[in-house]
Amino acid sequence: MSEMPSTALAGTVAARMDRLPITRTHRLATVAVGLGMFFDIYEVFLAGVLSGVLTDQFQLSKAALAPVLASTFIGMFLGALVMGRLADRLGRRRAFLLNLALYSVFSLLGAFSPNAVWLMVTRFVAGIGLGAELPLADTYLTDLLPARNRGRYIAWAYTVSFVGVPFVGFLAHSLALTPVLGLAGWRWIFIIGSLGAVVVFLLRRGLPESPRWLESVGRRAEADRIATRFEDEARAAGATLDQPAAPAPVAPVARGAAALRLLLRPPFGRRTGMMVVFHLFQTVGYYGFGTMVPLVLAAKGYPVSKSLLFTALTYLGYPVGSLLSLPLVDRVERKFLVLFALLGMAVFGLLFGFSDSMAPILVFGFLYTATSNVFSNGYHIYQAEIFPTVIRSTAASGTYAVSRLATAAMPFVLIPVLNNAGVGALFGVVCAALAIVALDIGLLGPRTTGRTVESVSATSEYASRGARQTESGI
Repeated sequence: MSEMPSTALAGTVAARMDRLPITRTHRLATVAVGLGMFFDIYEVFLAGVLSGVLTDQFQLSKAALAPVLASTFIGMFLGALVMGRLADRLGRRRAFLLNLALYSVFSLLGAFSPNAVWLMVTRFVAGIGLGAELPLADTYLTDLLPARNRGRYIAWAYTVSFVGVPFVGFLAHSLALTPVLGLAGWRWIFIIGSLGAVVVFLLRRGLPESPRWLESVGRRAEADRIATRFEDEARAAGATLDQPAAPAPVAPVARGAAALRLLLRPPFGRRTGMMVVFHLFQTVGYYGFGTMVPLVLAAKGYPVSKSLLFTALTYLGYPVGSLLSLPLVDRVERKFLVLFALLGMAVFGLLFGFSDSMAPILVFGFLYTATSNVFSNGYHIYQAEIFPTVIRSTAASGTYAVSRLATAAMPFVLIPVLNNAGVGALFGVVCAALAIVALDIGLLGPRTTGRTVESVSATSEYASRGARQTESGI
């Protein structure tokens, strides 16, 4: 289908959704989305905390460990590309349910792996299921939440999800080396992930489809019904609703291949390129630290049992950092919040890397993970709100897929650096990656805080020199 004229206006549903107060359904969606992301986070950090255990279980060499760890992330790369596109074509809700179903089934199958090959295959398919979970969550909540509350409630969803990091750390410390009911403890960790995902699947079935998405694909009657339901809920709670604001001119409405081409045209081509570079390198700083911590501690001479405990304590910084972001994400311009957090990550990462005793390892590890989640919450909100509704999921998931591929490559890059050059060189690589991310977002990122997603994507914004200054963050 061909593109409509670029003067097309954002529909009234978007304006109606933006004037709403936070309702019970908004809160339920935030919790349901956060719980689903819990399992994405759980899986990502599972790779690091179980690396030593799986090496012993299957007698893996260091060379054989890397593809086992990478298999989940390669699946996540493919899943991000496929599921993200499905969410723009079939709807956010359907994609949410499909990804959790895939993850739950294959995580359970992985729990009964008889060998490393079986484990690698099941982790790969489970990764496909989870691949687009985070960008789908960003997209769905960006569609649903009013502009003035968007940052804080997405940050709340991530705070719920990041409880998964210390949870998997302490779970691994408690179960990884201890059989339960005749099954090795690490197998129970996969089973727990699978059963928990089923609970979230059932919870998500009650969520509404995105009215913005419905309107963007021409299903206006359904979009109107859902928007009306939100309005009725707000009025029943005692709210008085203002008249919807005048709709803003937005990017051309496109379908199919035309929508994909939109990602490469001004102004979105610049943003697409920015986010590809961003995700290629942010992964090294964010996931590179979290997944390498157990191996770094082992390199410092700590046994597996103690390194798992230190890792779990360090991982407490993830939900704490997410909580710290709550008062900041709607008050500080998000691109600058990301930059400040990157600076903190570089400083605390180097201090952690050169620490040799328990106290500074725990303190700087905690500070790194806390700061990294201010960074993470800021950019997850940001990556969805800089693209228009019709391609929001495709853009967020497609660029985020690069981070999954980079995460898959990390064991092949960072483990040799650690083994051959030591901890200092490893954190030198991490800091160089963080510097590239800071330059990328600082020079190319638009400002978004407090703006409607329609105004961020408004085509008229790029018609004047002043708007081009806004695009470059001046």
